[in-house]
Amino acid sequence: MSLDLLQAERPLFSYPSYKGRNEKPAPFLPMSRKEMKQLGWDSCDIIIVVGDAYVDHPSFGMAVIGRTLEAQGYRVGIISQPDWHSKDAFMGLGKPNLFFGVSAGNMDSMINRYTAERRMRHDDAYTPNNEGGKRPDRAVLSYTQRCKEAYKDVPVIIGGIEASLRRIAHYDYWSDKVRHSVLLDSKADILLYGNAERPLLEVAHRISLGESVKEMVDIRGTAILTKQALPGWEGIDSQQVDQLGKIDAIISPYADINVACATQKLADESSSAQEDVTQPIMVLPPLAKSHKKKPWENTYIQLPSYEKVKTDKVLYAHTSRVLHQETNPGCARALAQFHGQRLLWANPPAYPLTTEEIDAVFGLEYQRVPHPSYGDAKIPAYDMIRFSINIMRGCFGGCTFCSITEHEGRVIQSRSEDSIIKEIETIRDKVPGFTGVISDLGGPTANMYRLKCKSPKAEQTCRRLSCVFPDICHHMNTDHEHTINLYRRARKLKGVKKILIASGVRYDIAVEDPRYVKELVEHHVGGYLKIAPEHTEKGPLDKMMKPTMTSYEAFKQMFEKYSKAANKKQYLIPYFISAHPGTTDEDMVNLALWLKSNNFKLDQVQNFYPSPMANATTMYHTEKNPLHKVSKDSEDVLITKGTRQRRLHKAILRYHVPENWPQIREVLKKLGLARQLIGRSASCLVPAESRDELKSSGRKVSTSNAQPALSRHTGLEQFKQPGKGKPTVKKRLTTKNKVGSTRKIKLGK
Repeated sequence: MSLDLLQAERPLFSYPSYKGRNEKPAPFLPMSRKEMKQLGWDSCDIIIVVGDAYVDHPSFGMAVIGRTLEAQGYRVGIISQPDWHSKDAFMGLGKPNLFFGVSAGNMDSMINRYTAERRMRHDDAYTPNNEGGKRPDRAVLSYTQRCKEAYKDVPVIIGGIEASLRRIAHYDYWSDKVRHSVLLDSKADILLYGNAERPLLEVAHRISLGESVKEMVDIRGTAILTKQALPGWEGIDSQQVDQLGKIDAIISPYADINVACATQKLADESSSAQEDVTQPIMVLPPLAKSHKKKPWENTYIQLPSYEKVKTDKVLYAHTSRVLHQETNPGCARALAQFHGQRLLWANPPAYPLTTEEIDAVFGLEYQRVPHPSYGDAKIPAYDMIRFSINIMRGCFGGCTFCSITEHEGRVIQSRSEDSIIKEIETIRDKVPGFTGVISDLGGPTANMYRLKCKSPKAEQTCRRLSCVFPDICHHMNTDHEHTINLYRRARKLKGVKKILIASGVRYDIAVEDPRYVKELVEHHVGGYLKIAPEHTEKGPLDKMMKPTMTSYEAFKQMFEKYSKAANKKQYLIPYFISAHPGTTDEDMVNLALWLKSNNFKLDQVQNFYPSPMANATTMYHTEKNPLHKVSKDSEDVLITKGTRQRRLHKAILRYHVPENWPQIREVLKKLGLARQLIGRSASCLVPAESRDELKSSGRKVSTSNAQPALSRHTGLEQFKQPGKGKPTVKKRLTTKNKVGSTRKIKLGK
């Protein structure tokens, strides 16, 4: 998606400087009274409270927000990882003149603190020395409460990914229940969602002019609490826009509204049998001169209330479906949801930044190092991105388990080539420890830089959840020329030895332009390239909105071809998810067989983690599919729940670990596959039980079935049939030879 029709009326930095200030940027935003005094400040205008260590780098949200506000003349202080048990730490910089800005940090605090199995983590990559326990559960709630206790009359503005993904009633994995909007629970004044530079500067400007936060009800990219719908807005019930199994097509902004409405009604009535996720965009004849109001302007959708979605899973799935269809800044309508007597009002998303605006944000005076107060302490998250550069924002992939699209949007906001080159030169000249290697030129996805919709009119009214699933949209430009040119220019810089690409490559887009794959493989792979097929089976892949293995195999062939031509030994490292909604035990066994046939032994496997607001999380909670019509009779989704079953799916992927063999044998027996996949044959997934295992279980040892115990004198070669190094295909297993297929299991009754 491009920005041609999605530009805000007011440029980002067009507001007058606060109090006419034209001060030099602070070396670091102050974290203490002593630093404030050195800067000649008696108070801060805005204080940012954040759950991460303060790293003055454009990959850290608090630095971006702080420096953006500073560029407008505001004096900004940072309270980083405060002790949340009392209000004292929140008074350390004094009372802010305008407001507190609260963020949990670059990560959701619950995901940061707990594993996918709800176990407490003992480390924290965003904390000095990787120390855990430096932030509370639900940090936004705790921090806001303490800010209110410290200074009752100071407004609190919440934002960041934790607030963004909890802006309406949402399923909470850790408590296994539906919670209120975080705005209600935190008692904050305003919630900002998405990348919030634009709404934040407007809020700051209006507060600085003396406007009350209660009056700021119309700012895009914000959510507020009110008692009733805003004056002048027309409401429609959410079930009206999804009653036929699809979200209604948006009318062309160039069409005559009266004619269009009638045409839309007929189109809806004639398509009652359709249940597609996406529908063709309706293009009607353009208006001559008179331009009438667009149908989505000043229109809000009334979502089912918190009380209803809390108890009715079908309504919850329906609500999630509607919300995800209202994310295009070009045509999104406001959303309203009652929580008791209070109405949560979410304005349409903020307009994305233009190239000039995002260049300005990334071109601010960042020190690119942690705050000096941390001394020699190591901050792992900083070490990881120290020499990397973010070249774009947003993702149009729409993967259901990922929250990038929900937070950053589908619009790709790309920096200019000059801006990126300048940042590389800054790293080369100023960042301590630089050895000539840029660790990444990327972002949410490595190869979406400057990719956009070829039709601006279609772009403004599009409601597709993904531009690349189930197929790449014919409107999507997949020409990687801009990325290739950027790579070539970056490689030529003096003092730069290597440019690596560490961000995930969207391989289904990459294969559309072999020139990009060739450029990537020849110059930008450091021996290994990580990509994420996530699974091999169609069932879970469809629920993930991910491409089939055909795309992976095509990319793999190109990767190996160009690696061989360059005389380089390079390898693909695939990532997979276990226990994702829609995944059966059989699916996991087939994935494990694929891994074994390709000689992959995974050390780390990610169990599906239900993050707030993701479509896959809706599936996990409701067992319904929000990608299609949602009703009591609509598609049910098989869910892997419970610690035992989730661990089993993870164990199957690590088929090579002896500790997992008992679990895997159990599921293979349950599936009727013990004879084919348990034993000595190279085609088997796991060996049969050894004599020692049988003895320890108290069962009788059968010399015909038991395997010799592993010791320093016996290895895995004992399990292979003599003279047979490759898996054999038996009657109840089938093998397909076409590209992208995997060996499938046929279950007997």
